Amino acid sequence: MFDKLLIANRGEIACRIIRSARAMGVRTVAVYSEADASALHVSMADEAYLLGGAAAADSYLRIDRILEAARRSGAGAIHPGYGFLSENADFAEACAESNIVFVGPPAAAIRAMGSKAEAKRLMADAGVPVVPGYLGASQDAAELESRAAEIGYPLMIKASAGGGGKGMRQVARASEFASALAAARREAMAAFGDDHVLLERYVQYPRHIEVQVFADNEGNVVHLFERDCSMQRRHQKVLEEAPAPGFSDATRTRMGAAACEAARAIGYRGAGTVEFIVDGAGEFFFMEMNTRLQVEHPVTEMITGIDLVEWQLQVAAGNPLPLDQAEIRGDGHAIEVRLYAEDPARDFLPAAGTLSRLRFPPRSDTLRIDCGVREGDVVSVHYDPMIAKIIVWDRDRDGACRRLLQAVQQTQLTGLTSNLDFLVTLAANADFRSGNYDTGFIARNRDSLIVKPDLDGNVLCLAALHTLTERKAQAATQARASADPYSPWQVCDGWRLNDTGHEELSFSFDGDQHDVIVRYLASGFEIVADGRSYLAEAYRDEDGGLVATLDGLRTRASVLPDDGELLIVTPDRSVRLGLIDPMLSAGDIEPGAGSVTAPMPGKIVQVLVAQGDVVEKNQPLVVLEAMKMEHTLLAPAAGTIGTVHHAVEDTVEEGWELLHFEPS
Repeated sequence: MFDKLLIANRGEIACRIIRSARAMGVRTVAVYSEADASALHVSMADEAYLLGGAAAADSYLRIDRILEAARRSGAGAIHPGYGFLSENADFAEACAESNIVFVGPPAAAIRAMGSKAEAKRLMADAGVPVVPGYLGASQDAAELESRAAEIGYPLMIKASAGGGGKGMRQVARASEFASALAAARREAMAAFGDDHVLLERYVQYPRHIEVQVFADNEGNVVHLFERDCSMQRRHQKVLEEAPAPGFSDATRTRMGAAACEAARAIGYRGAGTVEFIVDGAGEFFFMEMNTRLQVEHPVTEMITGIDLVEWQLQVAAGNPLPLDQAEIRGDGHAIEVRLYAEDPARDFLPAAGTLSRLRFPPRSDTLRIDCGVREGDVVSVHYDPMIAKIIVWDRDRDGACRRLLQAVQQTQLTGLTSNLDFLVTLAANADFRSGNYDTGFIARNRDSLIVKPDLDGNVLCLAALHTLTERKAQAATQARASADPYSPWQVCDGWRLNDTGHEELSFSFDGDQHDVIVRYLASGFEIVADGRSYLAEAYRDEDGGLVATLDGLRTRASVLPDDGELLIVTPDRSVRLGLIDPMLSAGDIEPGAGSVTAPMPGKIVQVLVAQGDVVEKNQPLVVLEAMKMEHTLLAPAAGTIGTVHHAVEDTVEEGWELLHFEPS
């Protein structure tokens, strides 16, 4: 076994690899970009080396600088993690030429699976079922359009060189093909440096099932059961579980055998994932093989008790697989959700910002948190916006679903927009809990899964009680530090000369102001909110949570200040309220109009209009690339384009005006 390992990655996967290596007595070396100088993986490792600038092309994709860091540190092996260079055959070869162990499969296996088209041809020859489509070498647009007509619509355009939902488009009809092809090619080139695509028949109501495989240097191949990765948005996974619900033992056995056959066909070594698409009749077809560790590997670890990173390091060191197929057992059920910096209400657009608060429930044998950031860290526009993975386990799926809901409800995040509320709604969804879902589930149920919270008097009372208890605590602190701690001026009780003790508080929600009147009673308060009167009491528990009693009903809430707002989190919802300064006139703040602004930081890849153009509602105006994905900005209404402020290749920040727009 090598005694020092360099991790050529960042974030939660780098932290996760460091933990396993440390448990095995292997010293670790981190690499980092200028943007990640204070990142968690850097502080966890025994050593760390700067690669270059914030952009991945200047740091995490620089093979030469990574190998130089390995030489300087004396690392005997490099673990690529996932993403970046993890499926780069040139990197694997460069490691071998430098006498450094690459923790992954041989370069030939990476190349064989690196092209989806070539992979499907190999799998068909090996007897693994594949989806009908076009895998040819010709990339002529007219030829591809002709082949699409032969396959029939709907169909999928997929980047041959990559995965992760990048360079992928579903095409419903022939009239959409040309624009979808152009977008898929641009995205593929940006993400993988290769714009080759393949076409395949779109399987209606598909499930995305993958099988974890492992192979060693002696030709032994095993599988560690399947994972259901069907819960997706924008063709990217957001929830995974193991085992897949609703499959017969016979189907599981056939799928596991097919996955092992796929690995043998290419002389595989190490950890890999064979992905299948499953139709409504239960038939499965090979989709692709990921020649690396997957983001969702923890659910497999939770049901098998096997540390997959430890196995990777053992195999890379030349050791045989620790267990044979008969010795591998699956126990219970595990579910993982991905906590992202993104805005579900805006089609899951990536977000960036500072994590002013990030708290998870206590870890245990049934709850695992894989996280690569800390409270106070910045989620950068330069990298994938995943913040953490929340993984639960229980004896059966029902129990795992209950634990999942509890875990996401108890997670707290402020400072940037995230999908946390969406995950709470998803975990509580009846169809998900019954196992009745496919890859189109989120898109079909968007309106019920992305719900804007309602505001009522209870929420306003909680906001008021938080404000009052915070003010009281601050006053007590000031009193203790003052020369006259018993002065009545140190007491916050709403006292007025010739009047009952009361005060008014104002909050904003969805653009409207909501006033709350608080009257101080001998014990507690009377609060008038949303046209109703409440008798209320409140105190803080040992964790700082607000425990409130409203008309005899007790509830616990977390009220989190967040950049001039209050995020009020209760067991059934979270609501964000603005704090209104009574000294500020409402007329001082007016929303902007007549412009199209950048919804996130990014780079402009297409400007589709010019000054003076007359456009229709929802007509594409600008294409913005952020976090390796393209986002098309549409006309908010019919109108005329005014000044266009930016051009292709310009880098813009969130909120910058891209063009002036005059509605007709």
